Amino acid sequence: MTDIVSIRRALISVSDKTGLVPFAKALAARGVEILSTGGSAKALREAGVPVKEVSDHTGFPEIMDGRVKTLVPQIHGGILGRRDVAEHMEQMKTHGIAPIDLVAVNLYPFEATVAKGAPYDDCVENIDIGGPALIRAAAKNHDFVTVLTDPDQYGAVLEEIEASGGTSLTLRRRLAGEAYARTAAYDSAIGAWFAGQREETFPKRLTIAGSLRQTLRYGENPHQAAAFYVSGTRPGVATAVQVQGKELSYNNLNDTDAAFECVAEFEAPTIAIIKHATPCGVASAGRLVDAWDAAFRCDPVSPYGGIVAVNRTLDAAAAEKIAAIFTEVIIAPDADEAAKAVLARKKNLRLLLTGGMPDAAAGGLTFRSLAGGFLAQTRDAGRVAASALQVVTKRAPSDAEMADLLFAFRVCKHVKSNAIVYAKDGATVGIGGGQPNRVDSARIAAWKSEEAAKTAGLPERLTQGSVVASDAFFPFADGLEVAVSAGATAVIQPGGSIRDAEVIAAADAAGLAMVFTGMRHFRH
Repeated sequence: MTDIVSIRRALISVSDKTGLVPFAKALAARGVEILSTGGSAKALREAGVPVKEVSDHTGFPEIMDGRVKTLVPQIHGGILGRRDVAEHMEQMKTHGIAPIDLVAVNLYPFEATVAKGAPYDDCVENIDIGGPALIRAAAKNHDFVTVLTDPDQYGAVLEEIEASGGTSLTLRRRLAGEAYARTAAYDSAIGAWFAGQREETFPKRLTIAGSLRQTLRYGENPHQAAAFYVSGTRPGVATAVQVQGKELSYNNLNDTDAAFECVAEFEAPTIAIIKHATPCGVASAGRLVDAWDAAFRCDPVSPYGGIVAVNRTLDAAAAEKIAAIFTEVIIAPDADEAAKAVLARKKNLRLLLTGGMPDAAAGGLTFRSLAGGFLAQTRDAGRVAASALQVVTKRAPSDAEMADLLFAFRVCKHVKSNAIVYAKDGATVGIGGGQPNRVDSARIAAWKSEEAAKTAGLPERLTQGSVVASDAFFPFADGLEVAVSAGATAVIQPGGSIRDAEVIAAADAAGLAMVFTGMRHFRH
């Protein structure tokens, strides 16, 4: 017994009409009766495809402004009736219900309506009711009914019909699974929107839905499988167009996201160089090319094989500098034609253009998986202004020190804890992070600045005359003392330690200025 099911009657009702006419024409050419509604029926008639209005098929008119048109027994009975159950077939015959063998439905554009900031009532009207009901019914009865929810599926169905005269159970089961995934994602978006209307950050039931963008070669390591799913519209790797270069890897995507989020913190032309999802050099300047020089100077070793993010249209001068070393990925809101021409010489270098910058102060949730569950938290959108800082030492920072302190604290937010960032003249000059204690992070940052100075042929370490930022409070004075020995003149930290007085006294003894932010930036 074959599992091929022929298609005699199809119901087509789609909001996304991509590929609709060729698909329907191919079905009609094989003698398939096509039922349709509203805009879909109109588009098919105008294209010369024979089509029967659902209201003519059911004998029941569309009512309530189209809210009720397919929610009738003649439609759902035709979809749900089992062809291998005599009682079902007899009841269909008794009530004049004709079998429907294929359902092609895509849903009202609720997600797009919300994304464009439509009013509340418009969003509610774009909650599809009949569509999900049709999809779920067809998917449940997939032994006999083929369900399509995306224009990308049309080709596979037509190929099977052409080759076999119908669709196989294997294909119908795959399409049924994809159908339920689509309605689940749709309902997830609606639930999230309603939670947002209630300003409910953490609803009782939270679902996360994404669309497969890319199956990756492997994950963090070659023995791990991986894929990239898109779940929002925040500018970044999820919205980027890849202009050139090799396929992106799991680690490329993770690092590129970290780089772009870091560079989005700054208003002036800024470049961030990232390695293993943490900055190894960040700088702001009047020109991108000068920002590159300053960011690279912070750590001239780590950028090789790294990720570079810029917060301006990439120009040729900066592109030349970046392309002079081995770089995995460049991500930017845009690039001019001269810059693209420069980078085209590096065939393997990936260039991603996002079309815009993310708002570093915007809200939203971030997630981390745990065994058997996941953690959700609001995005770290916290920022501090100079006016909010508390000067706790005898000496207050100078204007130049204050500008560097604020710059360093923004970078600190993107460095793995325990994070220490030295900065001078709008550029990082030493970065240490990811250590179990803050003293080691301060030492590593100072040591790296010494090595960078040697590479540049400078007579003193880069941290001489710099400021230092800490993502959390100094629990003891020893971390601060390392910064003093590295040549720092001012400190920015959250404060809040039971030994704050000891740390403040050490700063005063060294003649440092120190400010408390009252805000911590752990990044685990």
